[in-house]
Amino acid sequence: QVQLVESGGGLVQPGGSLRLSCAASGFTFGDYAMSWYRQAPGKERELVAFISSTGGVRNYAPFVKGRFTISRDNDKNTVYLQMNSLKPEDTAVYYCYARNYYNNENHWGQGTQVTVSS
Repeated sequence: QVQLVESGGGLVQPGGSLRLSCAASGFTFGDYAMSWYRQAPGKERELVAFISSTGGVRNYAPFVKGRFTISRDNDKNTVYLQMNSLKPEDTAVYYCYARNYYNNENHWGQGTQVTVSS
């Protein structure tokens, strides 16, 4: 059974930090590129950060570049998103996404809420 389980969300003040984790199971994690997406109320889901299957390639959306860092541990089947200097506009549900570019299989997590507010 494929599972992507996000954790680490919560309420944080502007300027604060959070670290999201996404634990994967039920598939060969090392064969999948991983991404973090987010969706704010009334808005479309948007890509936040991407990391290739080996971790050698990382890309970020312009609105988080320099503040967020994506990383992965293939031994622990986990991808992380370190979020620093958080802003109220970062408030959203954050989703973990896995994609195998060879067979095009993909999986979504259930999401974790991040709220940035004073």
